[in-house]
Amino acid sequence: MSARRRGRGGFPLHHEEHLGDHRSWRLLHARYLARPRSAKAGNSRLPVPVIFGHFALAAVGLVVWIIYVITDKGALAWTAFGLLVPVALLGFAMLARWIPVYRARSAAAAAGQQSEPAERYFPVPVVAGHGLFAVVTVLLVLLTALGIGGS
Repeated sequence: MSARRRGRGGFPLHHEEHLGDHRSWRLLHARYLARPRSAKAGNSRLPVPVIFGHFALAAVGLVVWIIYVITDKGALAWTAFGLLVPVALLGFAMLARWIPVYRARSAAAAAGQQSEPAERYFPVPVVAGHGLFAVVTVLLVLLTALGIGGS
């Protein structure tokens, strides 16, 4: 019997490699949620309904897309695309609110502000990668719904 090295949760180490994507998502949200919030209004520029709506619509779109892949019904591809449009709009709204907060990072540090928005600590590569994958996903779903590149 070979002794395999085990990682967190008792999984063999080669299984942990596949969990990397989930870890980056959890890291992004954990950093956002772990930051203390003061009672002042405007502590965060990302409203909870926008964040939840972005996530919920993306999750529903993913489920619809999986059903499309299984059934190959064109209406489901268009439904998935229709769900991605508001997901993208909410994502752009969050990006537009995040950019000034991130740019104000050095000004806030110089002023010694105690109350800083949690989203200021989102890692730029994670935000950029999320946006890049989102654009590619929307384009691929649109091309598939149009029947371009199909067999």
